[in-house]
Amino acid sequence: MPHAFSRRLAEGPLLCDGAMGTILYSRGVAVDACFDVLNLSNPKLVQSVHADYIAAGADCIETNTFGANRFKLGAYSLEGQVREINQRGARLARDMRESMGRDVLVLGSIGPLGKYLAPLGTLTHAEARAAFREQTEALLEGGVDAVVFETFPGLTELRLAIEVVRGITDLPIVAQMAFTDEALTYTGRTPAEVVRALRKLPVEAVGANCSVGSSVLYEVLEQMLPDAGGLALAMQPNAGLPTRVGERLIYLSSPAYMAEWAGRMIEAGARILGGCCGTTPQHIAAMREVIDRKAPSSRRPSRGAVALHVGERLEAGPAAAAPPPTTLQRKLEARDFVVSVELDPPRGHTADKLVQGARLLKERGVEVVDINDGSLGRVRMAVLPTALLVREATGLDVNMHFTCRDRNLMGIQAEMLAAWALGIRNILAMTGDPPRTGDYANATAVFDVDAIGLIQVIRRMNEGMDATGNSIGGNTFFHIGAVLNPVAGDLGREVERFHRKVEAGACWVQTQPVYDLEVLERFFDRAGPSPVPVIVGVLPLHSARHAEFLHNEVPGITIPDAIRTRMREAGDQALRAGIEMAQRLVHELRPRYAGAYLMPSFGRFEVVAEVLDGLR
Repeated sequence: MPHAFSRRLAEGPLLCDGAMGTILYSRGVAVDACFDVLNLSNPKLVQSVHADYIAAGADCIETNTFGANRFKLGAYSLEGQVREINQRGARLARDMRESMGRDVLVLGSIGPLGKYLAPLGTLTHAEARAAFREQTEALLEGGVDAVVFETFPGLTELRLAIEVVRGITDLPIVAQMAFTDEALTYTGRTPAEVVRALRKLPVEAVGANCSVGSSVLYEVLEQMLPDAGGLALAMQPNAGLPTRVGERLIYLSSPAYMAEWAGRMIEAGARILGGCCGTTPQHIAAMREVIDRKAPSSRRPSRGAVALHVGERLEAGPAAAAPPPTTLQRKLEARDFVVSVELDPPRGHTADKLVQGARLLKERGVEVVDINDGSLGRVRMAVLPTALLVREATGLDVNMHFTCRDRNLMGIQAEMLAAWALGIRNILAMTGDPPRTGDYANATAVFDVDAIGLIQVIRRMNEGMDATGNSIGGNTFFHIGAVLNPVAGDLGREVERFHRKVEAGACWVQTQPVYDLEVLERFFDRAGPSPVPVIVGVLPLHSARHAEFLHNEVPGITIPDAIRTRMREAGDQALRAGIEMAQRLVHELRPRYAGAYLMPSFGRFEVVAEVLDGLR
């Protein structure tokens, strides 16, 4: 079987990421610091760069190991940590791939050794081979999908490095050299000479990166093409030549400019594109859009954090016939107003009260119930068995909430597989509340992924694969929902996340409790019309104290001053006022939104039942 990199390259052009050092520098790392050791000292910073490039649409991300050989690390007295730095660099990239749920390829980055080979310098070929072998073996242990040689100034060192890597692995190799603005290597070789020399070696692709901008590398590409034979050509230019502004180096090529040249390179015959010094996730995102237009047969989702690659169908399970739609799915698709009621799992091991409440709701015409998952970070019965108990006792359609707090990526997938096997079809994907202070103040949250990553994981299962592309034996057909908070403190971020959730695969959204539909309408004025059905959260108020508590102490809930005032003025009739306001709100939203999501407080199902009675 060909390697994943080779299969993907055969499907169409691949887009690599951009600069690592440029972004680390922009985020506060000193320009003369050792970037490679950040794999150990600040892994989250390194992973944030990987995440941004995945989100921008890169098909390949390169490990933060360009200078992680014994000689370059020796300048920082780190020569004894070659294995640890390279292995960790590969694993950081792989972990971010899994966390974001997108099938990007991880390329092990190897740069020149930083010392001249004999006879020009003092570095012997044996010493060079040992250094390349040490770095390569560590990258292989970390699990890279291919090896990329970058910014090599001369053919002799590059040939030696290729020989070493091919002696210990059959993974694909991408060999790239640096060129001057005269389209020559630093040892005076032309692009045609380079490609003729490298095509005789066991490499998957050859090309150029760094040093110069897009226009010069386009010239290099044109000169390589006639002699490339069957080799793929890779071009990863800088964002132009740097200029010093104060104490900073600034690269002038804009994302639009580099994207235009990327389109020309694709048309000319380049198969691997990306960026080097000065390029950012914005450059890669712009290139993604152009590549998708120029090579539609190889189109991949344009936002890695919200999309999944679906090309490797051969490794997925056999396609299965979709089961009948769930009640929730059928009603949403038919634009039949949905009324769902939230049920909290019990704090103990007995679900009798919960089941009785569900039966009461069914008698009042409810067809769908939501089973909460550890709301407010409290210990309750697990959501999956609770959902099964309610469904088996009542026959109601169940929408199972699922949070990322208590489960790592493996645990998430394990529970999703179990849920599917047990007949759960509706999933509301949520990031989840952090552990509550108090009895469990020291409990540890996991959060391997957030709600967007969770949607991607579930969507990938719907395609027959787990998060790493392994077959799960067949497709699932989960109906995936997401949460929307129209009164979030950072509304811009909430709008962005709303769109990312929908693009990731959410089929509908449910809001946090809303008490004024104008708030929701203002949200969609800013976000644009929702492309998926919206179910509006309605939480009946019980008292003035209840209203103040929700408004001041519960994240995600805002109650307008006028409503809190009315609850105070209602006095002993506050519960009646809360029920009437909930009824009125449902009447108002009925012609404008897909449904109402009613939330009982304090386990008082009779309050919700009374709200429902007023809707008949």
